[in-house]
Amino acid sequence: MSKGSNGTKARVGALSALIALSGAVLVHGCDDDEADAPAAAEDTPAEGEPSGDDVEDEGAQADDAEDEAPTASAEVPDDLPNGLLLAYSQFPTGPDGSITPTPGAALVEILTRRGGEWHVDTIEDEASNVFHKAMVYDPPGDTPPGILTIGAMGAAVKLWHPDGDGWTARTLWEAEFGGRFDRMRDVEVADLYGDQRPALAVATHDQGVVATVRPPAEGDEYRVTELDRTPDTFIHEIEIGDLDGDGTPEVYATPSEPNDLDGGEQHGTVVRFVPGAEGEAGPTVVADLGNRHAKEIWVGDVDGDGSDELYVAVEALTEGRDPNVRIVEPVEIRRYEADTPPDQGVVIATLPDRLCRFLTVGDVDGDGDREMVAAAFSSGVWMLRPGRDPNGEWTKERVDPDSAGFEHAALMADLDDDGSDELYVAADEQGELRRYVWVNGRPRREVIHEREVPRARMTWNLMPVPRSVLGD
Repeated sequence: MSKGSNGTKARVGALSALIALSGAVLVHGCDDDEADAPAAAEDTPAEGEPSGDDVEDEGAQADDAEDEAPTASAEVPDDLPNGLLLAYSQFPTGPDGSITPTPGAALVEILTRRGGEWHVDTIEDEASNVFHKAMVYDPPGDTPPGILTIGAMGAAVKLWHPDGDGWTARTLWEAEFGGRFDRMRDVEVADLYGDQRPALAVATHDQGVVATVRPPAEGDEYRVTELDRTPDTFIHEIEIGDLDGDGTPEVYATPSEPNDLDGGEQHGTVVRFVPGAEGEAGPTVVADLGNRHAKEIWVGDVDGDGSDELYVAVEALTEGRDPNVRIVEPVEIRRYEADTPPDQGVVIATLPDRLCRFLTVGDVDGDGDREMVAAAFSSGVWMLRPGRDPNGEWTKERVDPDSAGFEHAALMADLDDDGSDELYVAADEQGELRRYVWVNGRPRREVIHEREVPRARMTWNLMPVPRSVLGD
């Protein structure tokens, strides 16, 4: 059941001066898998889980960047034209640092750098208890670009604009799906219908709804179209690309069975929809993961051949529960081209971990070649690079072993506009937001945002934002 409303007003807090807060992990309160998020391994790996020294890349041991990535050798510029949006669930803390397992209002932090200092503004929404994503959305017509959020419990898609000392939101879509959970889980934006109007593709829990939300050609109401609905199905991820090269955008989603914290088999697929196609729109299975599933995919051209590929972070097959989890088959990163059969994805890398919830792609050294970063649950942050044969095993380097988080949100972005991407990682287990730059081919780490109680927040996503959108 869809509903619409306008005019939600949120508080804004302006904290300046080298502020610290950032991504974090909590073990209760958001998803059924999110409600009992496993504690990041800060001691020894789980039984049966190989250590970083055991991982091979192309027949050799993985090249760990350092036991701990060194501090940045060059200072961050005093002013950056772009900032970061950090989407959170937040948990109240007591005077002794104890955490209340019930999440509070959904929270976005807006991190910008001006005058040699990091500044933080906030958007909160009492109508939801988590923002799974916040990103810039530029609607057609006279409405200026704003910050798009997707919330859960309740499930709502909202567009926020600065308004004096706060932010005002317009609700584009609000829904109750009829299951245990009402969640907007992921969103991407593209001209899906070929009408030069940016539409939203949205993934939800827990009735397997994939929908598009289209800006109005006339009038004021956004149009919601359900592309699919499957009971008791979780869809964590949406990506948009064009694998077949026909010029029509394709929407990719990750339906899977309900999460099972006891480990074992959990079937999942990756499916494709083509909302703007004249014929069948989908869903079409493009990756059948058998007795495993994925909560993270990435679509785009990594190898530079001019065609998009699909990359799937397949979660490990495990036995038992914390603290006695045993990895039977580790995380795999699988690659699919337009003509790859659904059951024949190519494994380009394995990670010695149970989960991998973030893949991000960019060019860290400005040489024109793209790299992929995989932020795994407890084994750290990994850099993957294709070789001469992109369907072979990729080289693998551990950027930082001292970085962990249940989601472990990561983003490659060129916030300083110098032609090379930086890497931003929400190391939730450490309670830090970290910025990595590559100097002479090696990563240099700097903490740009931190908090006293790491588990007081859980970071669900990082996205760039031009300061012009913020009214600066």
